[in-house]
Amino acid sequence: MTKPPRLLLACAVLFSLSGCAQQDPKLPELKAEVGQLNQKLSRLTDLATALEQQTTLNRQSTNGVYLLPAAKSAALVKSEIGELSLALTRVAPDASGVQAVLEIKNNAGQPLPAFTATLNWGQLDPVTGKPLTVDMQTQTITVEPDLLPGPVKTIEVKFDQVTVETLGFVHLHNIVATQKPAQAAEPVPAK
Repeated sequence: MTKPPRLLLACAVLFSLSGCAQQDPKLPELKAEVGQLNQKLSRLTDLATALEQQTTLNRQSTNGVYLLPAAKSAALVKSEIGELSLALTRVAPDASGVQAVLEIKNNAGQPLPAFTATLNWGQLDPVTGKPLTVDMQTQTITVEPDLLPGPVKTIEVKFDQVTVETLGFVHLHNIVATQKPAQAAEPVPAK
């Protein structure tokens, strides 16, 4: 006599579960939105991590400023030509590596003088987040004022032997003002 009630109970449970198996028509749309939110959250987390790394590197730096392309944020540096705000934008692949635009702004609003600086770039250690100096590349940049000098200067830079994915850091340091040599007056020919 115990079999029919159990069978009846099993049929009732099975019937109620089959009703749950029907999908709500809004469920796929909801899943897609959750997936998009997860992607945005992941990008924001990566951005926050890179910004924190950039801030830490600049706090520890005694010379120059670090820019991390992944941070997508400007950084400040005090130099002999004033307090500068630097940003790395338009980072894109190039035939020999990566090209980008370095934006340099004098925070005092004064025109930027002519100067030279050393630019290093390379990869970050995935464990410590610090620059790897083993394969680090270096170049010297020379910045001349525009005909109408202003407080902002943009410079196209190329980073060889890296890819967009492996360009972990850019370090600008040894910022030194340069004086244009005074042109010597040409001698007046004797008559």
